[in-house]
Amino acid sequence: MSTTDKIAGLKEILAMDPKNSFARYGIAVELASRGEVDASVVEFNQLLEDDPDYTAGYFMAAQTLAKAGRKDEAIIRLKEGINCAARSGNRHALSEMQAMLDELAG
Repeated sequence: MSTTDKIAGLKEILAMDPKNSFARYGIAVELASRGEVDASVVEFNQLLEDDPDYTAGYFMAAQTLAKAGRKDEAIIRLKEGINCAARSGNRHALSEMQAMLDELAG
């Protein structure tokens, strides 16, 4: 299945359920993998606005931003993600994001 087909399928899910976090996350990740950073960031921002406890969204958004050379924005997302992971008790995600933050801020 091509990424265009994947995105189309996920957009169909969103049309029926606009707050479907999994579908929105999938679209953001697909766009990032195609190098469509701005469009991807828009989707990540919407995801995290709709579902502020979607921990993986912060990490993937930060990775996308860092890869695009948008370090300051990546650091902000990582700090938000670390807070989210701490709230939800997700120690694995917290440690991964802290390691990335240390690398970016160092």
